Amino acid sequence: MARYDYKCTSCGTTFEVEHPMGSHPEVTCPSCGAEATQVFGASGIVFKGSGFYNTDQRGGSCTEATSGGCCEGCPNA
Repeated sequence: MARYDYKCTSCGTTFEVEHPMGSHPEVTCPSCGAEATQVFGASGIVFKGSGFYNTDQRGGSCTEATSGGCCEGCPNA
């Protein structure tokens, strides 16, 4: 069960409703009984800097010392 925020279209009361994800029930305001709509908020996740993709590569030297100076398949080879 997930919790969702709803706001009354009549009196403006904001409240929380718990229902399964994927279901879209008709929600009424607990204060006045009018129709309420789901409120969508901003996510609390912030991505800063690089390194979030498979294709991102960091520069630098290899960590495995081999005769060639770098390990096989190393992007710095």
